[in-house]
Amino acid sequence: QVQLVESGGGLVQAGGSLRVSCAASGRPFNIYVMGWFRQAPGKEREFVASISRSGGNTAYEHSVEGRFTISRDNAKNTVYLQMNSLKPEDTAVYYCAAHFSPWQATVLQVAAEYGSWGQGTQVTVSS
Repeated sequence: QVQLVESGGGLVQAGGSLRVSCAASGRPFNIYVMGWFRQAPGKEREFVASISRSGGNTAYEHSVEGRFTISRDNAKNTVYLQMNSLKPEDTAVYYCAAHFSPWQATVLQVAAEYGSWGQGTQVTVSS
């Protein structure tokens, strides 16, 4: 199984930007569909973004589309989530997740499809 470690979370003011990263190890990175999810206190874990194995396809949750960008560097075994125009409602623990897929174009929005998860990184947006 692939191991995932998130980093880059922190405290930012509303309207600011932050980039979180997720480093993978243990298995070839380019066989995995990658996703970002978040969980706010008292709420269910929700989908944020997903990227296909090659990076050619992406998907976003509606509320972050146009503000967040998911990308990956397969040479560095890392997936990124660039977050711009942050809002207080973006405050959550952000998790990256990996799903082995034989298909290059697949993106996934359902948490249950992902088999590997990181420990999460806290993002707090102050108003």
